[in-house]
Amino acid sequence: MIALVGVTAAWGSTFFLIRDLVAHVPVPDFLAVRFAIAALALAALRPRAVARLSRRARIDGCVLGALYGLAQILQTAGLQHTHAAVSGFVTGTYVVMTPLLAGLVLRQHVGGWAWTAVGLSTAGLAVLSLHGLAPLGYGEALTLASALFYAVHILALGQWAVGRDAYGLAVVQMATIAVICGAAAAPGGVTLPSDAADWAGVVYTALVAGALAMLVQTWAQARMTATRAAVIMTMEPVFAGLFAVLLGGEQVTARLAVGGALVLAAMYLAELGLRHGADAEVAHPSAP
Repeated sequence: MIALVGVTAAWGSTFFLIRDLVAHVPVPDFLAVRFAIAALALAALRPRAVARLSRRARIDGCVLGALYGLAQILQTAGLQHTHAAVSGFVTGTYVVMTPLLAGLVLRQHVGGWAWTAVGLSTAGLAVLSLHGLAPLGYGEALTLASALFYAVHILALGQWAVGRDAYGLAVVQMATIAVICGAAAAPGGVTLPSDAADWAGVVYTALVAGALAMLVQTWAQARMTATRAAVIMTMEPVFAGLFAVLLGGEQVTARLAVGGALVLAAMYLAELGLRHGADAEVAHPSAP
């Protein structure tokens, strides 16, 4: 649990960094470089990790990487059109989506607490994202779509992750994301960061919030339920908002405070529902 909280802190610290980076480097180019560095770093530390995976595990890793890569593309593109703190809270709705998808896809019981959480999170999104009578803002809509892909990734990872395969799966996922984003960037040529500050941001997001975070998440989800993992990660939007205000120069507005509070309330309601036995999910067994 502590390891996953550390992961959410790392992710939360990247929102304002990435928002600044994509002002200079196109989204697919940034992501291709970021995840190529992450994949190479992991592979260099344990070069035989992928070779030890079964053929099925490699396929699973590619599917997981594709899901995560699409989520990253949508989230990063959305950051170009909304504030980092808002993006953090909208992204955090995957915590509510995960148990709902578990009910729809895995036929697990979805209690009234989950539907109440959906209502609260929807209200929070409305406060955070709606502009007058306009529909959901473009940036927030992209981010909400990314949250759906994150939720699917969490569910799939919970079903497929095995402790002994965690490292190899993390390498395959990073490499798959790099290939997908590289293909998207290739037609116009890959644009690289132009100064030391941008390179520092890319390396930080690649090694700490990319390689290390994916490794820890894959390891942790081999030992707990997907819904429980999603609930633990409720701290991501809190860290995103905190870093955006303290280091990113963003202001705490009434909209951010009220909307963020509603989204957090939805997340913690999901956690309370789990604690009172509303979730019937069976934990994925850990490796022997």
